[in-house]
Amino acid sequence: MTAIGDRVAVLVPAWNEVRNVGHTVREIRSADPLYDVIVIDDGSTDGTRAAAQEAGAEVLVLPFNLGVGGAMRTGFTFADRRGYRRAIQVDADGQHNPEHIRLVLDGLERADISIGARFADVGDYSVRGPRKWAMVFLAFVVSRVAGVRLTDVTSGFRAANERAIRQYVRYYPAEYLGDTLDSLVEAVHSGLTVTQVPVAMRPRMHGRPSQNVIGSTVYLVRSVFAISLALMRGALRRRPRA
Repeated sequence: MTAIGDRVAVLVPAWNEVRNVGHTVREIRSADPLYDVIVIDDGSTDGTRAAAQEAGAEVLVLPFNLGVGGAMRTGFTFADRRGYRRAIQVDADGQHNPEHIRLVLDGLERADISIGARFADVGDYSVRGPRKWAMVFLAFVVSRVAGVRLTDVTSGFRAANERAIRQYVRYYPAEYLGDTLDSLVEAVHSGLTVTQVPVAMRPRMHGRPSQNVIGSTVYLVRSVFAISLALMRGALRRRPRA
């Protein structure tokens, strides 16, 4: 019998993903029998919970929408209490290939946090204009903080070992980009190490993400604000008390 600590908690935050989540869950479960799929239903109103359960996932239900940060903190808390030593976030929309979960998990052999990077010479995922500028800037800043070259610090396809899981239980913000940027900066400031693994992204199965010029410009402005806030918080938390 496999001990719970040898299994992997695959955390899938989902908000109104009834058209995607069932297929995603089935793909993950078929990729490896050691993957326990845990869907965090983030206040969905469209049947996401039933679709995930029917596909074989364990579902944590939030009474209202908290955003990815709130959903993932719930997932990490669940994983910590269950005794999982490894956890990985996989989006419900099908963009993260379950066959690449193993690649991202392998990164935990050399670091506490492993990021599945979309911009590391694998696949054909690309962005342009202000959104690209924002991602390049964010990667540069966080790379300096982490002391390692990172190219995709906003990727949600990331794995955590036991140390990182416990860190995320203590601090995993819910505000815009906090789940990727602020949580990562704080983890590094807490002494955790980070690496990245190149992965290829797939198109979203159903629904369309916003990629227009206005949305990309807003993303740039909000990203700069988010990383500034993350660095400021980190500095304040490290400041010795009088």
